[in-house]
Amino acid sequence: MAAYGLYTHISSNKVRSMLLLAGLFLLIYVMVFAGALVAEVLMNSNKSLGFYLTHARRDLFTALPYATVAAVLWIAIAYFFHQNMIDAVTGGASVTRQQQPRLYNLLENLCISRGIPMPKLKVMDSPALNAFASGLNRQQYSVTVTSGLLAALNDQEIEAVLGHELTHIRNGDVQLMVVAVIIAGVIGFFGELMFRMFTNVPWSSSRRSSSSSSSSSSDRDSKGAGGAILAIIIAVALIVLAWLLSQVVKLALSRSREFLADAGSVELTKNPDAMISALRKIENRGELPGATSAVMELCVDNPREGFADLFATHPSVENRVKALVQYAGGRDPGPLAVPSDEADAPEHQQVAADQLPPPVPRGPWNDAGNRTGGSVGAPPGPSEGPWGRHS
Repeated sequence: MAAYGLYTHISSNKVRSMLLLAGLFLLIYVMVFAGALVAEVLMNSNKSLGFYLTHARRDLFTALPYATVAAVLWIAIAYFFHQNMIDAVTGGASVTRQQQPRLYNLLENLCISRGIPMPKLKVMDSPALNAFASGLNRQQYSVTVTSGLLAALNDQEIEAVLGHELTHIRNGDVQLMVVAVIIAGVIGFFGELMFRMFTNVPWSSSRRSSSSSSSSSSDRDSKGAGGAILAIIIAVALIVLAWLLSQVVKLALSRSREFLADAGSVELTKNPDAMISALRKIENRGELPGATSAVMELCVDNPREGFADLFATHPSVENRVKALVQYAGGRDPGPLAVPSDEADAPEHQQVAADQLPPPVPRGPWNDAGNRTGGSVGAPPGPSEGPWGRHS
């Protein structure tokens, strides 16, 4: 498995980032057209569908420059301030070597060993076990880890997680994720505006009819009311379609990026067992309180599941571990058990106890009987690594 995945993956990420940005403008224009339909219905009652479509198209061309400027402005704001937004949501704070010598040295050693520029290092105070990388260029790149992760993982496992995040940066996955977040944010914002307009549509006025009017006038009113209703239906359909497409954007974030980041971590650390162990400890313990779905999609593991798994951005930990066992020669300890006494468990395990897998009768490592030294920090044998023989 390559250190940072295929070069085609990196190139593909760059191309997809540009295509997604182009798609952002297209989706915004769709939203503007939908808004124009609603506005025409509000201002002109009892008109035909053709009237509404024609005038909405005219309004779209009039609003096109303003919509384009708004989209460019949003992208500029996101480019320069997205990290501040993420930090505001997560509470991540930059740390120095003096504040976090253990963590800082692990990251610095990995960067020096492969000539990778050192990203900023941040820690967020949370019992969850997770980490993520963010940034759009070398000056912005940062790696954020939770305090729960630092408390629960040993040095080898933390190093594996840091290697995973460095690989995301090197592969261009981080830029693609941030672009996807920008798109979802813009469409969500415009969608909310459109629905607020929709709730103010004067349905009663568009359905007015007078019993004293002639039959021909009643027919025209009926057709006009029908045109207004059809225009509103089309507008709502376009808004829903744009929102769905903004969510489907996440499907462009190939789940292979997580497999490649795991592989890159193994190549950096030469320790597949540490990556496997870290994933098993993080499994179902990574939910960040108060974090949006956009932030969770940046993390090592996203325990949130999409509708019928359609919008899930991460493969399961089980599949990632299987890949590391099959291709990197690692050993799988199996899902970790819940401590028998929650009162004696670390704080992060107490908080997430309802999410943890049930205890396994064979012990926390499943194959403990066939291992020499079952603890995480057990010294290696003369011809084995800390987790067993590497292939």
